[in-house]
Amino acid sequence: MRQRESLIGLSLIMYCGVMKVWVKLVVGSIFGLLLGFLLPENHPVVLDTFAFLQKLAIGIGRYTALPIIVFSLTIGIYELREDGKFWPLLIRTLLLIAGISFFVIALGIGVTLLFSPGRIPVLIEQESGDVFFSPAQNVLDIFSPNMLSVLSEGGVYVFPLCIFAFFLASGLRYDRNYTKPVISLIDSLSRILFHIAEFFSELLGLLIIVLTAYWAIQYKDIAGTGIFGPVIRMLLIYAAILVFVVLPTLLFFIDRAPWKVLYGCLGPAIAAFFSGDYNFSIPVLMMHLKNNLGIRRRSSSVTFALFSTFGKSGSAMIACIAFMVIIQSYSSLGIPGSGILQIGITTFFLSFLLARNSSDAAFTALAILCMRYGHGFETGYLILKPIAFYLVSIGTFIDIVITALGSFAIARLNGFQEEKSVKRFI
Repeated sequence: MRQRESLIGLSLIMYCGVMKVWVKLVVGSIFGLLLGFLLPENHPVVLDTFAFLQKLAIGIGRYTALPIIVFSLTIGIYELREDGKFWPLLIRTLLLIAGISFFVIALGIGVTLLFSPGRIPVLIEQESGDVFFSPAQNVLDIFSPNMLSVLSEGGVYVFPLCIFAFFLASGLRYDRNYTKPVISLIDSLSRILFHIAEFFSELLGLLIIVLTAYWAIQYKDIAGTGIFGPVIRMLLIYAAILVFVVLPTLLFFIDRAPWKVLYGCLGPAIAAFFSGDYNFSIPVLMMHLKNNLGIRRRSSSVTFALFSTFGKSGSAMIACIAFMVIIQSYSSLGIPGSGILQIGITTFFLSFLLARNSSDAAFTALAILCMRYGHGFETGYLILKPIAFYLVSIGTFIDIVITALGSFAIARLNGFQEEKSVKRFI
């Protein structure tokens, strides 16, 4: 018995400490998928248990995300402004985000028009269709009545933290005699929290089991109906081609080994897909940006903050495709050219307004498109509510990969990136 316990303990140590992060996530995902497909999907106890465990796992993954953003972004902005490189980096990143959003959304619309998955039954669920989306409230929440109150929020809306970090970094340039100890403290906190995040990332191999099991239970429930199969396959194929072919091809003009860069962010991509939560993937993504892609903190902290706030083009694109599928399913007239243009423009701007929706960006964007262009079918997004988790998974997966590749491109172009050997990847 003791030998068996020793063997199990040794296996866990090897699993958590020796294997690469992406391997842990793959192994954990396989185990979780098997577990989820073997468990009964309609059993209320099973559903309630795994729904609770999924929320717990997401909370653990988010635990260190926002403190890392605050302190890393503060010291990153301070160092960039000292070197006079902050504003050029900021402008280039925003232009890149806009360019990627335009390209990805336009490509998604084109693919949907050429390869439509066909009609799906128009069956509206008799459930509440409420979604939270208020750009005006998002603007008001940027500046809370108490500046420090942004540090005590629920951990969903990142942008107020970025504004706080900007003003804090600006204040650090006031007088070196007074600010030097604070600069050292913030720098130390950034590094300490990074190492704490590494500890929590080691647990991802176990947390992913819960997330994939719950994901598999939901997928098994809707797969049995056979209704959404064409949509699911279309989105999966398109996401795979976009992530593994199109984006690396574009990155080839900046780096001659784009698939090596893609391999370097495989871990957070897996975490994003099965969690469906952008903020859950933040700690592991920041680890990979530094250890695998060799991006210096001053660059990654700024580009990451901007992409996490404004770079939800993947989720917006998935919403646009889903909306067009819904329209094609109930309207025999199709979508006129002017309507496609309006939908594309709206989707483009939506991609910049989903900062608060870290765990439901794709479905929220879909709801907004239906309410805006549904024309008597404003609750059409409820048709795809059974696969909302899948839409969110695909969208978050694309968002995280775009964040990683975009951060790498900006760092490479601005001289903030160093080569890392594949053997040293975490």
